[in-house]
Amino acid sequence: MQDDTTAPTGGVDWATDTNEQCIVDAAGAVLKRANTVGDAAGIRQLVAAFTRHGVAQVAIERPDGPVVEALLSAGLQVVIIAPRQVKHLRTRYGSAGNKDDRFDAYVLADVLRTDGHRLTPLQPDSAQTLALRAAVRARTDLVQTRVALCNQLRAHLRVVFPAAVGLFADLDSPISLTFLTRFATADAAAWLTHRRLGAWLAANRYSGRTPTRVLLERLQTGPDGLHGGDGAAAGHTTAAYVATLKAVHAQIHALDTHIHEQLALHPDAAIFQTLPRAGVVRAAKLLVEIGDARGRFPTQAALAALAGAAPSTRSSGRHHVVTFRWACDKKLRDAVMDFAGDSRRASPGPPPSTTATAPPARPTSTPPASSPAPGCASSGAAGTTTPPTTPPATAAPNACSTQPLDTGLLTGRGGRGGGSCRPRGPPGGRPVRAASPARACAAARDGRRRRAHGRCRRGRPPAGSRCAGPG
Repeated sequence: MQDDTTAPTGGVDWATDTNEQCIVDAAGAVLKRANTVGDAAGIRQLVAAFTRHGVAQVAIERPDGPVVEALLSAGLQVVIIAPRQVKHLRTRYGSAGNKDDRFDAYVLADVLRTDGHRLTPLQPDSAQTLALRAAVRARTDLVQTRVALCNQLRAHLRVVFPAAVGLFADLDSPISLTFLTRFATADAAAWLTHRRLGAWLAANRYSGRTPTRVLLERLQTGPDGLHGGDGAAAGHTTAAYVATLKAVHAQIHALDTHIHEQLALHPDAAIFQTLPRAGVVRAAKLLVEIGDARGRFPTQAALAALAGAAPSTRSSGRHHVVTFRWACDKKLRDAVMDFAGDSRRASPGPPPSTTATAPPARPTSTPPASSPAPGCASSGAAGTTTPPTTPPATAAPNACSTQPLDTGLLTGRGGRGGGSCRPRGPPGGRPVRAASPARACAAARDGRRRRAHGRCRRGRPPAGSRCAGPG
């Protein structure tokens, strides 16, 4: 944080070719404005002007680049103010809020003067982390390029050679790309027979996951593509996509080897590789996005907020809502979400609780088999009367009650269907007191009888039924 409140502050609005510089004193007056070229001589001139005016802190919009490296090498504290924040800060100095490089440099310098105690200086990562970060992010870009090229190749083949799209599990797999290199058109694939295809698969070391007979059937029964001259012309486009995909695959493999080597030499590798299902690439991605500067995240909540894992709360008057956090570090959130989505498969879950003990089971008595269910006909011998009994809660369900009573569902919102032993509640959905099982079964039988009688009166009696009236 800024210790000397009387020292001048600086702001730099960087661009591709030039950099706007502004220095303000403790009262907010502009001491110097300059526009320097983005080459080595211009950056040295920019740093010399800050040193000459006694500037201790400089605000800029990006955390990396040659300008930031030069400022840090000169012993200046660099404070990062995101472009989105600068956009909203422009309205503090004018209602228009238009984008202007000279004005943005002044806004950066003046906000650092007034709100420097709220801003945290940049804490750069080590050289090992920066080198690993460059390799990991380059691999991520190449993976995205590979996915885009594969989608383009799939869209192209659906027109010129549709049978090759679903031939193998993945269109960009090595065996699929090798097949398209050898058989780029439907006319070339028509030469294949069961023996020829089997010999080609064996020569290219196919795993044999799908039998040769199935692969040949997919080629022969697939939609017809282009033939003749049109097919031959489209084959050149197919070959171009395949060659590009092979090159991208080779570079991704080379970066994987390089990342594996760099991660093994990093001092923080053991921290991230011990995480469940972290592996090598995922552990390296987490490491480079979180960084090795320990002071960047003073609490766990700070890391969760920057990664977008913490919710965003909006509260004003009676309005209180908790929403998804959109403003975050997108690369860090992607790394955390990728880890969280796969690590749960290897997590054993929370250990079983040993504090709460289960209550001892009560001994229950089972009624004899001849005891009838409440409200149902007696199952005893003919000419005998069995008194009704109330079975305990552990008794098996009877024929009249196919589902157990649930007082949480006695709200009158259930569906209309025969055989339900749940009494309906009054209008409005308010719960009612649960009826006894005997009354519930009797109500269900009466309801079925009334509905059957109504269908008979309308001339549509249910099949196999004899209507005996509503009573």
